[in-house]
Amino acid sequence: MSVSELGGSSRQTLASARTALDSALKGLSAGDAAKVAADLFAVVTTLDASAPLRRSLTDASRSADDKKALVKDLFAKNLGKEVVELIAALAGMKWSKPSDIANAVEQLAIEAEASAANVAGELDRLEEELFAFSRIVAGDPELRQSLSASKYSSEGKRVLVAKLFGGKVCAATGRMLGHLVSALRGRNIEGTIAFYSKATAARRDRVIAHVRSAVALTDKQREKLTTTLAAKIGQPVRVNVEIDPTVIGGISIRFADELIDATIVSRLAEASRALAG
Repeated sequence: MSVSELGGSSRQTLASARTALDSALKGLSAGDAAKVAADLFAVVTTLDASAPLRRSLTDASRSADDKKALVKDLFAKNLGKEVVELIAALAGMKWSKPSDIANAVEQLAIEAEASAANVAGELDRLEEELFAFSRIVAGDPELRQSLSASKYSSEGKRVLVAKLFGGKVCAATGRMLGHLVSALRGRNIEGTIAFYSKATAARRDRVIAHVRSAVALTDKQREKLTTTLAAKIGQPVRVNVEIDPTVIGGISIRFADELIDATIVSRLAEASRALAG
C-alpha cells in the first residue's frame, strides 16, 4: 500500500508525523540520522508482525498516556530516544485504520535515511542510484524474480544486493537497498522501488527552499539565506531562486510546510483585509 492510499485521518496524521520527524532529525549527523532510520525500520518490522499491537496503538478509545507507556515498554530498551518519542507521538494521533501506522512509519524511515544522505551531501546521488537500480531490475528478469520470490529469505536478498552493488553506491543507498529488498510488505519489487523513490523525493522537497524575488539575489544574500534556513531546519538546504516581476519588494520563501511571505504585495493584501474587517 502506498502512502497516497491512506485514509483521510491518516493522511493528516502523516503530515504531523513528518513535522515531528523534522524535529527528531534536526541537527543530527549523517550517522545519527541513519540510526534513526534503522530504528524506524525495526519498528515497521515489529508492527507488521503483530496486528494486536497495531490495533492497540491506533485504538481511539485508549488514552494517549496509556499508548505512550506501551510504546516505551516495547521499544525504550532497544531504540533511540528520538524514535521512541516519535512513535509515542504517532500512537497519540488519529488513524483511519490500524495498518496505516505501519505504512506511515515506513515512509518516515525512508525519509530519515534520505536525511542522512542529505547531511552527507549525497541526496542527489541516492536518488540517482535508486533510479539506476530500478532500471537494472526492470531489465533483468532473473534478478527481478529472485528479489520478488517469497522462497528466498529477506537476509538472502539483502546479501545478494550487497554483493551486486556494495561498494558501487553511497552508504545511504546501500542501507536503503538492504531495507527495500528485505521488506516488500506485500508489494512486488517494482512497486517497492517506486514507493522508496517517492518517499526519498518527498524528503528532498522538505530541504529545498523555493524563493521568489523581483531581482536576483547576490552571492552574499543567497549564502546568508541558505545559512539561516539550514539553522532553522537543522539540515543542509538547497535554495532555488525564481525571479518574479510581480513580487514588489522583499522575498517569498516556501520550504517544507512553511511559507514566509515578506513581500510588499502580501503586506498590502494583509492591510486591505484588516481594513475590510
